[in-house]
Amino acid sequence: MKLTALMGRRALMGMMGAGLAGASVLPLLAQEADAPTTTPEATPEAMPAGPRELVEMTMGAEDAPIEMVEYASFTCPHCMRFHTEVFPLIRANYIDTGKVRMIYRPVYFDGPGLWADMMARCGGPEKYFGIVSLIYERQGEWSRGASGAEIAQSLVALGKLAGMTEEDITACMQDREFANLMIEDYQANATRDNVQGTPSFIINGEAMSNATYETFAAKFDALLAE
Repeated sequence: MKLTALMGRRALMGMMGAGLAGASVLPLLAQEADAPTTTPEATPEAMPAGPRELVEMTMGAEDAPIEMVEYASFTCPHCMRFHTEVFPLIRANYIDTGKVRMIYRPVYFDGPGLWADMMARCGGPEKYFGIVSLIYERQGEWSRGASGAEIAQSLVALGKLAGMTEEDITACMQDREFANLMIEDYQANATRDNVQGTPSFIINGEAMSNATYETFAAKFDALLAE
């Protein structure tokens, strides 16, 4: 999925107030079907108590010899295929064995992608990657809702499958201050690393585009042999 231009924070946050009418379970997360970049508007009543800390989501040993940074969008079909077909093999053979440490950095092409990451972070770092897997596995279901309200409700349903309550998920997804932090972090990272599309990768400082498992394995093995 090509990233032609970084979406500005004002654009993303300004869209949080659009398309709110008609939502049911999550009225502040509604979005019109023809405005896919709309994101939720938060109210003081919906804000969780105290500021939340934005942490980088990582997987694998901190002292692993290889660092793989992934930039991905939850609404990107290519990212979904990577996470359902390629990533499980990388995890089993390189991450879980202490050879690769992965840093996952979401890219926000649109409102639903931002919402999905907000929901995934509700469970904390311990549950994050399990929820990420669920989001990608069911991308074809939740991302094709007829309205923003339907998409938001589908994401809440996924969060509940992960053991969270609807109340907690709603509070997380309506945290405007935290959304600002997420957008700022995404913009800073994507600009610094010159991200042009998703999924894209940086392996030990070298940019790499999407590829087969065999290509990743060959790259990792070459680095391990140095």
